[in-house]
Amino acid sequence: MEDLYRKLPSVDEILREEKINEVLKFNKREVVKNCIREVLERYREKIRRGEVKKIDIEKILEDVVSQIEEKKKMSLRRVVNGTGIILHTNLGRALFPPQVKEHLLDIAFCYSTLEYDVEKGERGSRYSHVEKLLCELLDVEAALVVNNNAAAVLLALNTLAKGKEVIVSRGQLIEIGGSFRIPDVMLQSGAILKEVGTTNKTYDFDYINAITENTALLLKVHTSNYRIVGFTHDIATEELVQIGRKYDIPTMEDLGSGVMVDLREYGLPHEPTVQEVVKAGVDIVTFSGDKLLGGPQAGIIVGKKKYIDLMKKNPLTRALRVDKLCLVSLECVLRIYRDSNPVEAIPTLKMLTAKPSQLYEKAAILNKLVLTIPKVKSKVVEITSLSGGGSLPEESLPSYGITLEVEGFDTEDLERRLRIRDIPIITRIVDGVVTIDVRTLLEGDEEVILHALEEITGVCQ
Repeated sequence: MEDLYRKLPSVDEILREEKINEVLKFNKREVVKNCIREVLERYREKIRRGEVKKIDIEKILEDVVSQIEEKKKMSLRRVVNGTGIILHTNLGRALFPPQVKEHLLDIAFCYSTLEYDVEKGERGSRYSHVEKLLCELLDVEAALVVNNNAAAVLLALNTLAKGKEVIVSRGQLIEIGGSFRIPDVMLQSGAILKEVGTTNKTYDFDYINAITENTALLLKVHTSNYRIVGFTHDIATEELVQIGRKYDIPTMEDLGSGVMVDLREYGLPHEPTVQEVVKAGVDIVTFSGDKLLGGPQAGIIVGKKKYIDLMKKNPLTRALRVDKLCLVSLECVLRIYRDSNPVEAIPTLKMLTAKPSQLYEKAAILNKLVLTIPKVKSKVVEITSLSGGGSLPEESLPSYGITLEVEGFDTEDLERRLRIRDIPIITRIVDGVVTIDVRTLLEGDEEVILHALEEITGVCQ
């Protein structure tokens, strides 16, 4: 083993190699040196594990060149989502409608009216680009957008209830992902949590009995990422609003996924829409931009002007504000809701409402193409998709996909080979077989899958 360590070339020795000199013509010296160090460290680790029997200089040089090429790749890049999870948090959640692309490029590479009022020739508000649209769509007095829904909840609580009590049902103290919990957000806001009721049952009198002169807010949190079923009871939003009005206490509802389309029209379970909650009389409503709305990551706050004006003046708003790319994306999405059919134009909703017959046809076409590749076995299978993103937690969506088996590869190896490509193909393993759910495949993904399988099987080598 010690002999193998001694035979490893030094960084300087590798830098003097002709192959590396060629690489240095197109890459910074420090980048190349760092890659050499990383490769050598990997070899030392392999020697420690007994995986290296002899030192092959040519192989080391090849590994260095490969490492340099790997460094050039963008870390954040496109993937093929074959999981069937529409709002896959790890894969970027909602996809933008195609209409967003042109406006996004325009604003990214040109100066813009971000905070400029062209009519008055003076400074304007960055929020005006989306506030008017939100007010028009939802029939609210005012709106504000921050960088995510947790931030929206934090800002609202800090503005309206810092140092005072916020009453919330014990069954609604949810974790919203990444170990961020409503009680923790409330603690950071400076508000004082006052739990009422039990996990499975909360009544109107629980709220009423908890009200004191220190009560600042009645909070309802929509449990969009789980359901309690069976022996349960919760008060309706309208009832909470009535209590708030009777005791002159503002009401707030965190809707989470924030759907603006009645999903029952498409055979899906009822998910409270933002419009319904606003109509019920809630003073402040918060929801996400990148879930069922189908837009960019954002926390959207709508409701009474007197409360939102206070939030706009809160110094936290500056810390939580959104940038021009978020605003132009959100404006485009909101205009689709206003001017056309969002279910046809917004990818999230289009995938969510896709009919099984459409998905079967899509799977059959892909399967036929895949079967033209030697050494590959494939068939169309019935599977289930999920909405993901903490929305519609009980709903499994009937879908279709294809199974993949490649001669010479076991399931885990094939899954990995598809996943580690320049355009990663993320699949599912169902009943021990690599499976691609076609619900979440985009135009052009089929070609990526076919090319990957051709390379894996050696067809295009």
